[in-house]
Amino acid sequence: MTATSAFFERLAADCQDPRFRKVCGSVRFDIGDADDLEQWFLVIDHGDMRVSRSGDPATTVIRVSVQVAEAMARGEVNGLAAITRGEIMVDGDLGLALRLGRLFPRAAEPRRAAEPASGT
Repeated sequence: MTATSAFFERLAADCQDPRFRKVCGSVRFDIGDADDLEQWFLVIDHGDMRVSRSGDPATTVIRVSVQVAEAMARGEVNGLAAITRGEIMVDGDLGLALRLGRLFPRAAEPRRAAEPASGT
């Protein structure tokens, strides 16, 4: 199972996210390229979330490569930064696309080297 599939399956299992209680919309994720396209469809209705594998029309369409989608699902890539770099293309409601960043895991902060103990 890929990190991307695990991410969407987790969303489907959770079914609800209170951070999205004021959000309504649909998002289709087109992952890959024309020759090998994986599509996930997310409907958000006041925090209730339904996930399916569908190419249905959506209010927002997010196009992303497999590599970037995998990195986002692992928390290694920030969605806003990827949009800024042109690694993610958004058609439709950009505000909704940006809010979706809350759903993705965040990378753990780098660990700091242990500070030497003072010998006083």
